[in-house]
Amino acid sequence: MNKSELIEQIAKSADISKAAAGRALEATISAVKTSLKKGQLVTLVGFGSFYVGKRAARTGRNPRTGEAIKIKAAKTPKFRAGKALKDAVN
Repeated sequence: MNKSELIEQIAKSADISKAAAGRALEATISAVKTSLKKGQLVTLVGFGSFYVGKRAARTGRNPRTGEAIKIKAAKTPKFRAGKALKDAVN
């Protein structure tokens, strides 16, 4: 399912226009991004949690030359599925 299909599904389920569903989805995504940028945890009960993970700096290899390179530490967005979502899938 891609974004436009998701918007269509939201519009049908909530009995709203596709434009309103699109704005609602964009607002939701924006709110999650903003919260994660601040380092906050976003928990949707029954669905899961979005959080920021930390990846340590490490040494890697350039695949072309085999030369060692330094990879900087980074923050990465992560998602942990909730029990209800896991149960719905299984």
